[in-house]
Amino acid sequence: MRLTLALICLAAPLWAETPLTADQFEAYVTGKTLTFGGRGQDPYGAEQYSPGRRVIWTFLDNDCAEGEWYAEGVNICFLYDFDSTAQCWQFFQEPGGLRAEFMNDPGTSVLYEAREGGKPLACPGPKVGV
Repeated sequence: MRLTLALICLAAPLWAETPLTADQFEAYVTGKTLTFGGRGQDPYGAEQYSPGRRVIWTFLDNDCAEGEWYAEGVNICFLYDFDSTAQCWQFFQEPGGLRAEFMNDPGTSVLYEAREGGKPLACPGPKVGV
């Protein structure tokens, strides 16, 4: 019994450090709007995930960018209409939600799922009006 318990305790951190596959990520995010931030910090941004791997991102400034995501190995990469450079991340499932590690420059950015919102993003943008 003690050996089994010890093996379970050792295996848990290994499982927790396995990046989500594209299928796992898609199943988790599709139809949701997730807010991300640094641990213990104010929210950084939010992303709405639609079927067909379509996304809308905002830095919470009411200016939104449409894009799509795709798998590249173990990375989940996002391509937005404002930038031709893909933003690649690895996502990990944690007890409080997702942890995202930026892979374009590893070790520089880690974001955490701050909360899930059931509503689509409100994106009036800065160019509203005539």
